[in-house]
Amino acid sequence: MSASSTASGLSVGRSLFYLVVAGVAWGTAGAAASLVYRVSDIGPLSLSFWRCAGGLVLLLGALALRRRRATAVVAAGATAEPRRRRLIRVLGTGVGLAVFQSAYFAAVEETGLAVGTVVTLGAGPVLIALGARLTMGERLGGSGLIAVVGALAGLVVLVLGGDGATVRPAGIAYAVLAAAGYAAITLLTRWLGRDGGTADSLSTTAWAFAVAGLCVLPLAAGEGLLPHTAEPAQVLWLLLYVAAVPTALAYALYFAGAAVVRSATVSVVMLLEPVSAAVIAVGLLDEQLTVATVVGTLLLLAAVVGLATAEARLASDRRKAAVLV
Repeated sequence: MSASSTASGLSVGRSLFYLVVAGVAWGTAGAAASLVYRVSDIGPLSLSFWRCAGGLVLLLGALALRRRRATAVVAAGATAEPRRRRLIRVLGTGVGLAVFQSAYFAAVEETGLAVGTVVTLGAGPVLIALGARLTMGERLGGSGLIAVVGALAGLVVLVLGGDGATVRPAGIAYAVLAAAGYAAITLLTRWLGRDGGTADSLSTTAWAFAVAGLCVLPLAAGEGLLPHTAEPAQVLWLLLYVAAVPTALAYALYFAGAAVVRSATVSVVMLLEPVSAAVIAVGLLDEQLTVATVVGTLLLLAAVVGLATAEARLASDRRKAAVLV
């Protein structure tokens, strides 16, 4: 086995490519949500439910199409993931998805695409670093601690220094909650992949969306599942896009890549999402970025890069120590 491959058979290079595609695709989800909010009265919980339901249908179709190939792989001697482990993965991921998506769409609705996405993806790596320290014993180190402080400073600047018309505390709170859901998914995926265990990312994603949809359904029903709009065709097209590209495609690629690539590296690659979302927000949705918003954003993104740098340094030290032994 080469140094760039894993027990799952997926190379690190291909895993990084999957994560890049997922990050760019995810960056368009909030933009589509913003457009849906402009032409209908749909709420974030209902939008999250339809995203889960649509993604589930598309993933089930993909699973049906590749059934013959999967049967051939099993016949060739591939081992399935243990049932208990798979149950933990599906339930944990599904609940995390329900929290992440619903809170993220609420943040976009409350405080805008650019700020909501930047806070979610900026706070996420900080929570991942802290969670990895508590659950997997990964060292934070001096650089990591500085990065965490920098991220917190960025959040403070956004909340206290931003224009109240574009940066709202409730939206920031929703974004931090979304970041917690995102961090939980990432940590679970990485924890289950540490011993080289394999999982069918497509099947896992489909079942996770089923769990997430069931979690959100009661709340979405209370909010109102069917949107009222004067442009039903546009709303339908946007919902289909959200279900297909930043959901069915992006999540399947993300789970496959995140199981191979280190958590901090995943965090840096996922910076493509807030960057692409910010470009769309300013260039296409006419959102305004204040000086405080830009400064807070830069602090958050610098914190993520700092975390990745610290993690890479620790990984290098571990490799050198292994060689000496």
